[in-house]
Amino acid sequence: MTPQSAFMIAATVRVGQLQDLRTLLASMNTIPGHADPDNDLIPFGKLDRLHFARFVIIEAKTLQEIKEFGVKPRPWRPMLAFLGDIDGDMHTFLAELVERAESGLTKIFSHCDDFSTENQNLLEWMKMRNVSPSANYVNWVGRTVRQIHEEAALHHSLSDCLQKIVAEVGRENIHTLRQKLLSHVEMEKYKGRLVLSPPEPTPSEWRTRNLLHKIGVPLVLLLFSPLLLVIAPFFALWLRKRERSDPELFIRPAYSHIEVLSEQEDWDVSNQYSVFGDVKPGLFRLLTFKFILLLTDWFARHVYNHGFLARIKTIHFARWVFMDNNHRVFFASNYDGSHESYMDDFINKVGWGLNLTFSNAVGYPTTRWMIKEGAQCEHAFKYTQRRHQIPTEVWYKAYPGLTAVDLVRNSRIRQGVEIRQSDDAEIREWLSLI
Repeated sequence: MTPQSAFMIAATVRVGQLQDLRTLLASMNTIPGHADPDNDLIPFGKLDRLHFARFVIIEAKTLQEIKEFGVKPRPWRPMLAFLGDIDGDMHTFLAELVERAESGLTKIFSHCDDFSTENQNLLEWMKMRNVSPSANYVNWVGRTVRQIHEEAALHHSLSDCLQKIVAEVGRENIHTLRQKLLSHVEMEKYKGRLVLSPPEPTPSEWRTRNLLHKIGVPLVLLLFSPLLLVIAPFFALWLRKRERSDPELFIRPAYSHIEVLSEQEDWDVSNQYSVFGDVKPGLFRLLTFKFILLLTDWFARHVYNHGFLARIKTIHFARWVFMDNNHRVFFASNYDGSHESYMDDFINKVGWGLNLTFSNAVGYPTTRWMIKEGAQCEHAFKYTQRRHQIPTEVWYKAYPGLTAVDLVRNSRIRQGVEIRQSDDAEIREWLSLI
């Protein structure tokens, strides 16, 4: 199988260039925040390894919150981030991207510091500014863009064919229905109208690194477990002390801000989400945050890698990234459904998970023992996440109209085509998917 990877090119916007940059990025869109796959700057639709991509201008608009902690806010200049989720290796993808869109990328990044339009090695410049996530989530490791498109075409073809066959042989003749559908698939493949490509071999280097990570993290934790047990009571006491002393911030987001965000949402079955904020001051909070994200990344890579994150099945990709020398954190996700349903999903199903990670960020509702309260304070939580959410200038999805649930269904349909089924219950279930 082909594993997925991520990139995030981040560079500070030149002074006085912010509005020009916004205008240039907006020229890539057909509707607010949504890219034309064939736009003149970056033809996303021709990049067949790209799942999702976005350009976002990261601005710190909640600096007043850090003052409540008695800490002087750190200066922050607007930063352009170009991030994406891809099949295969990041380096070869960036090389392909530069080959196809060097002119457009040059126009975009010429608005950033330290970029020269003359004698600039664009590929090396991008690689030097790539920021690796502390934790990364992939809905289904190994499911490629090509596979998604092929399986969607298979479902569409079988669905059309099934309606005609049912009219001929009836709904109860399930074995005849299946045989005719399989014959239809073979004929469509023969005519070149359907393709079901076999999976590529898993890269040996990735397999080795993934195995070492899977075994290595638990072993290191086991090795340090005596020390962790000694530290645990002191950690709990210090945590509770900090939770009680953290100021409670209950600030409504401005209506104009929500209006800008809402304008970009619900044009498709999926949406994008970008948030940015400060890590609570002090080494204690930073180390706690990093440790939680270390565990999050491990579980995302080795446990929650086939269709769900804890009890959430609507997220395609997500990442957590430390920035500004670990003083700030950026979170981005691609999810199905409305923003409101996305938040409700987390509050109702994995509120404790939200608390574990984001309780270490400034402005998050106060928690108790890091897992209680917090997100359960619904209004405070929703106000906080909206305040820290930032608009996405350009967003691209390679398979519009398809949810994560659709992708799972289409893969199951393909399995039913390729695996022999004789049991009546299995055949009925397979037909019901179509």
